[in-house]
Amino acid sequence: MRYDCLIIDDEKELANNTCEYFNMFDVKTKAVYSSAEANEFLSSNEPSLVLLDINLSDGSGFELCKKIRQTMNIPILFVSARNTDDDKIIALNIGGDDYIEKPYSLGVLLAKVKVVLKRFSGASADTPKTSGFDDGYLRTDSANKAVYVNGTEKKITSIEYKLLEYLIENKNRLVTKTEIFDKVWNDKFTTDGTLNVHIRKIREAIEKDPQDPKYIVTVWKEGYKFVAPE
Repeated sequence: MRYDCLIIDDEKELANNTCEYFNMFDVKTKAVYSSAEANEFLSSNEPSLVLLDINLSDGSGFELCKKIRQTMNIPILFVSARNTDDDKIIALNIGGDDYIEKPYSLGVLLAKVKVVLKRFSGASADTPKTSGFDDGYLRTDSANKAVYVNGTEKKITSIEYKLLEYLIENKNRLVTKTEIFDKVWNDKFTTDGTLNVHIRKIREAIEKDPQDPKYIVTVWKEGYKFVAPE
């Protein structure tokens, strides 16, 4: 069975309240309270998005995220009371698409979830379309949302592919952070920190030397530019 959202959180009252609120606004949602329940649910159901707490009664949300990423490339938004930069960096590095701190406003969280669902359904008419990029070293496959370096596929998340694709579509032009948030994330909730982590992960996947990037160049305080080889 298909669901719009799966909430995995051992704070049962909060999870249930969030689930009930989402369902009131036609976002079909299910709440579970442990890694074991999540695994059982995912074995026979397919959500379009996951809201995942870090601290679960029977394990770590980080480990569960890694397991989900082995078979699914759906958006995973971490939702946690833990607010250190280290937690946020780990969450994004292991495959999370965003990090939302508790306590949260149900209305703001619902708006965020709706934007992400729309973005990953391909419903945004503003999303640029490319037929792929290939310079002999780096190749993108738009049909399969895949990236290859020297013929080897590199693993990146859906949001990272969309970000790379947008930069390539606008190659050799400064793309401001504001434009990226608007056109790639389609929302105003994403932070510079989230963007920076995803840029770093893309560089680690495609650059010969991520510390000295040639493809994705930072324009200080402004944004980024994808530099196509001559």
